[in-house]
Amino acid sequence: MNVTDKETLDPVLVEEREDHVVIRLYRPEVRNAIDLATVEALHDACNRLEKEPAVAIIAGSDGIFAAGADIAELRDRRREDALAGINSGIFDRIHRLPMPVIALVDGYALGGGAELAYACDFRIGTPATKIGNPEPGLGILAAAGAAWRLRELVGEPLAKEVLLAGRVLTADEALAVRLLNQVVPADELEEAGQQLAARIAAQAPLAVRLTKSAFHAPRDAHPLIDNVAQAVLFETQDKHDRMTAFIERRKEKR
Repeated sequence: MNVTDKETLDPVLVEEREDHVVIRLYRPEVRNAIDLATVEALHDACNRLEKEPAVAIIAGSDGIFAAGADIAELRDRRREDALAGINSGIFDRIHRLPMPVIALVDGYALGGGAELAYACDFRIGTPATKIGNPEPGLGILAAAGAAWRLRELVGEPLAKEVLLAGRVLTADEALAVRLLNQVVPADELEEAGQQLAARIAAQAPLAVRLTKSAFHAPRDAHPLIDNVAQAVLFETQDKHDRMTAFIERRKEKR
């Protein structure tokens, strides 16, 4: 989507929708490179989504998701900056948001841009999508989640090609390994994200939240976490109302 009708100095635009929130990276002059101001704006967006849980869509602008971290800024970062986990901290926070997060990955998603996409629950791309981690070519590593999260998403052999040999995946390649859930034409990307957000929002909100928490819980937390989450849901009015409606619909079909 081209954001041409609004002059802004904000690196992130937050758009409230009826059943979801759109978080749009907006630094088109540097291909949406993720700098400290972007990180701080993303923290602000997370603060809102933690207080008022909603499905979130993270998108780029002007045909690019995020071409990476801001190299000019990265060049000047030192040991203390790395230990502070500036980018890894915000991507982990996004990963832990109460409700699912959908990344709309048009064009380049490289370096920190790729790591932001990996942190989301779903990724929808376009034929122009290019995703990868060229960090070692710049003398650093992909330290904001890719070094372990990408292996979980695509498996060790391919993750090593991306992380160690600089392979950049095309849209078709990413779709084939399910790194992308879907590939659509660029002019249908926003609609595809909205449709997925609507499907999620149609579910019982607390059930979605607890399912996401259970899904990402350590293996040794199961089955206890599943049982406790189910115990909470069994006591909700939403569960009773939805099951009652299901039973009534089934009676009507007889």
